[in-house]
Amino acid sequence: MTQIAYVNGAYAPLAHAAVSIQDRGFQFGDAVYEVWGVRGGRLLDRDAHIVRLKRSLSELRIALPMPETALMAVVRETQRRNRVRNGLIYLQISRGQAPRDHAFPAANVRPTLVVTAKNLDMAALEARLSAGVKIVTVPDIRWARCDIKTTSLLPNVLAKQTAREAGAYEAWFVDKDGFVTEGSSSNAWILDADAHLRTRALTNDILHGITRAAVLRVARERGLKVMESAFTVAEAQAAREAFMTAASAPLVPIVWIDDKIVGDGRPGPLACSLRAAYLGASISD
Repeated sequence: MTQIAYVNGAYAPLAHAAVSIQDRGFQFGDAVYEVWGVRGGRLLDRDAHIVRLKRSLSELRIALPMPETALMAVVRETQRRNRVRNGLIYLQISRGQAPRDHAFPAANVRPTLVVTAKNLDMAALEARLSAGVKIVTVPDIRWARCDIKTTSLLPNVLAKQTAREAGAYEAWFVDKDGFVTEGSSSNAWILDADAHLRTRALTNDILHGITRAAVLRVARERGLKVMESAFTVAEAQAAREAFMTAASAPLVPIVWIDDKIVGDGRPGPLACSLRAAYLGASISD
């Protein structure tokens, strides 16, 4: 089936959809994005992603290109045209098309809106969940506003490529003090030796993950001992369990960090149970 994209008011086959070479998203990475997970045809954490999108736009002083209700209608129609049941919806908004100049363009320049959707290979995802994945650690060389979901992702690209070349699924960034910040496209978690569920606190150092927030809520509702605190690579390697969260792959167990096996080398029971609880609680109509 031909994939369909939405670009600035029109739906077109993905191979023919395009934006100007003078679009500021292309020229400067002057853009933000959001990704919704889709399960059983329904969006995961629909409203929370919209809230974060608006925050990212506000931080960069980019206007929402249309009312929220119209925007969600575009998201749903793109999903429908691509027949996405279990997959992802990607939305990107740039500051728009203008002659190349670092400063903002004139106020009448309209933001560019792009929406795409695709189904995921669920068999491959289930295989990763069943076996767990390996990750590597890399120095965190990103800018000081990782809380804004911008398309300026070159350090993330380099980290992900380092992971691929090492035969790993993901890379975790490590700050100058030796603490894990987050993954190249995920938030980082451990169940430590004292049975505390830990993930780094929200600051400008990490993306404020929507799946992260939902899993925290589920964990607290289940009475788990939750700590929003940083942990070192050594603590992660010595943890009972480790896992990552992201819209694209909620709660993927980690069984290997760099050269160390985590726990008994198999996905832990807490990660598996939290994933099931999260999926049951986070589907939106």
